[in-house]
Amino acid sequence: MARKSTKLRAALAAAVVGVLALTGCAASAAEEAAETREPTVLRWAATLPANWDPVVQGSGFNFNLTALVHASLTEIDEQGNAVPGLAESWEYNDAGDAVTFHLREGLEFQDGAPVNAEAVKLYIERAKTQENSALHGDLTSIDHVTADGEHDVTVHLTQVDHQIPLLLGRRVAQITSPKAAEDPAALNQWPVGAGPFQVVEYVPESHITLEKFDGYWDAENIHIDRVELSAAPEPSTLVASISTGVYDFAFGLDPSQYDAAIAAGLDVSQHPVYSAQNISLNVNKPPFDDPAVVEAVRHGVNRQEFLDKAAFGHGYLTTQPFPEGYIAYDEGSADLWPYDPEKARKILADAGYAPGDLTVDFVVSRESVSNEIVQSQLAAIGITANLRVAPDWSGPFFAKDLTLSTYGTTGRESPVQTLTAHFGPDGPLNLSSPYEPEGFEEAIAIARETPLDSPDYAKNLQAATRAGLQSEALIFTIGVPQLIVSSPKVSALPQIPGQIHLTGVTIEH
Repeated sequence: MARKSTKLRAALAAAVVGVLALTGCAASAAEEAAETREPTVLRWAATLPANWDPVVQGSGFNFNLTALVHASLTEIDEQGNAVPGLAESWEYNDAGDAVTFHLREGLEFQDGAPVNAEAVKLYIERAKTQENSALHGDLTSIDHVTADGEHDVTVHLTQVDHQIPLLLGRRVAQITSPKAAEDPAALNQWPVGAGPFQVVEYVPESHITLEKFDGYWDAENIHIDRVELSAAPEPSTLVASISTGVYDFAFGLDPSQYDAAIAAGLDVSQHPVYSAQNISLNVNKPPFDDPAVVEAVRHGVNRQEFLDKAAFGHGYLTTQPFPEGYIAYDEGSADLWPYDPEKARKILADAGYAPGDLTVDFVVSRESVSNEIVQSQLAAIGITANLRVAPDWSGPFFAKDLTLSTYGTTGRESPVQTLTAHFGPDGPLNLSSPYEPEGFEEAIAIARETPLDSPDYAKNLQAATRAGLQSEALIFTIGVPQLIVSSPKVSALPQIPGQIHLTGVTIEH
């Protein structure tokens, strides 16, 4: 019997060796195939960010590019609900003035630093206090942050605020490596995060090359090996560049090129966004420190002209930063200050202004039909707007130094954040800071204090929208969908409102 057991053990051992050998051969074959497989490359044409540090870049649409490198504390789903990111869960205290985020374990940044509570704490503190932060105005309800262990971080609030899981998403909480952030200037030019891709080459104003980062928490659903992000060509040549294979993908297709892209056989989709363009006035500077001038401008805006000439019909008229049907959209504010140029001219005349009396500097970020329309419509009611394109526009705009400008937003994950960004005293999109409309502070506090699952949530949000729209600092014109154009070999994107995600995206060779 013992002899049989010995023979059996010997046979089993031989079989195991055989299986291991076969497994080793299979593994080697798989590794060899992976090495010889042609890498999957996405050639993406875009306006490259001047700043790669999310704290400095802020929540403008280029946060979609910095998100290639950085993972955020939370994400949103296709319905706009907060879902896990670096934080796999969170919970509020009973009072509603503190929320603890529980981070995924075992993650590292691209430089090897651990993704832990201390890293999140340092990021939020830097976003609140760094001198050139573009995010501090979004974080006014955060008092301080504590690291309560390796993977638990608590955000302590100045008030009850149930928006925090939405607020600390991609636009605000793309967490940077604390090691890299020791030199913020260097980080701003060579980003280091824990996102799906890491930088391997960067030539400012030309291109940046990124390769897949296997340490990303959702790396198994990233099917692109390399992203080659290049400065976009002129809008008139973008369609040809994608058709010939120079690029594969771009967001922000000029509406004037829509028909050409379809004719070329490219895929064009209207990506969901909470989009609105506006005219920004500074009521702290003449002539807009006179409410009569503001009232005249409100009635002098012909939104239909913007839709027809600037958006080529791709969009909708709006008086607010939310599209119809969205939870924060206020139906009662749908027809504020109807277009009436004759009334506008009379308001100015009654206030003592003759045609030609009013001249204003109109400083914008780029040339566009929209800016020329603003200039023309103001001229029609007796206001001369001296139009100038400023390459460094963002500096004086966010410093509130301009008198008149234009801006477009795609909205935030948190509707309360969208409202405070536009109408709050510290709002980055409020050119008239610290001005805020009467009643807005009280209305926004009620909206913050309302849990997201409360039956009063929608009603309270809409009341805050209604209060904000009394602002004399912003006049909304049209909402425009984000037009995405791509080669047919690029699969469809996840339909996350206002965000470009490469999760699950594939590219045919």
